[in-house]
Amino acid sequence: MNQSDHQDNTVTGDNMITKSNYLMHSFPELPLNDLYQILQLRAAVFIFEQNCAYQDLDGLDHGALHLYKKADNGQIIAYARILQPEQCNNEHCSIGRVVVDPDFREQQLGQELMRTAVQISRNSFPNATLKISAQSYLTHFYQNLGFINTGYFYLEDDIPHQEMVYQS
Repeated sequence: MNQSDHQDNTVTGDNMITKSNYLMHSFPELPLNDLYQILQLRAAVFIFEQNCAYQDLDGLDHGALHLYKKADNGQIIAYARILQPEQCNNEHCSIGRVVVDPDFREQQLGQELMRTAVQISRNSFPNATLKISAQSYLTHFYQNLGFINTGYFYLEDDIPHQEMVYQS
C-alpha cells in the first residue's frame, strides 16, 4: 500500500483535523533515506532520550504501514507504525512507535499524527479493533484522542505501559 502525500484527513465529529501532508509506505516501498531517518528518530527518542536499551527492530516493520511527516528541509519530524490485523493474530490492528522529533513537539504534531494514523487504521481495517500499547504517562494524551484504558497495565522494558482501545 503506497499512499504518498496522504491528504484526505477529514474526520467527522470531534475528531476534525486539518489537512496535512503525510507520507505512508509499506516497508518495501520505503525510500532508503526515509527508512534511515525513521530508525534514527526512533533510536534518538526511544533508546537515548528515554534511556531505555531495547531491541527496536522487532521484525514487525516488514509487514507494517509507515506513516510520517517531513519538514520543509526533508527531515522526518513525526512517525507512527501501523500494524495490520495479520500482524496481530487477526484480532486487531495497532498503532505504535509514535514519535515526534523533540525540536517539533510544541507544534501539536503528536495529536495530528495520531488522528491521521487512527483515520487510516479505521479506513483500512474497518472491522478490526484498534489497540495501542501506551506509555502510562501519556494516558490523558491518548484519552483525548478517543482511546480508553482496558485495565491491563504492565512493564515493557521497565517503562509502565497500558493497553488502550479506540472508541469511535
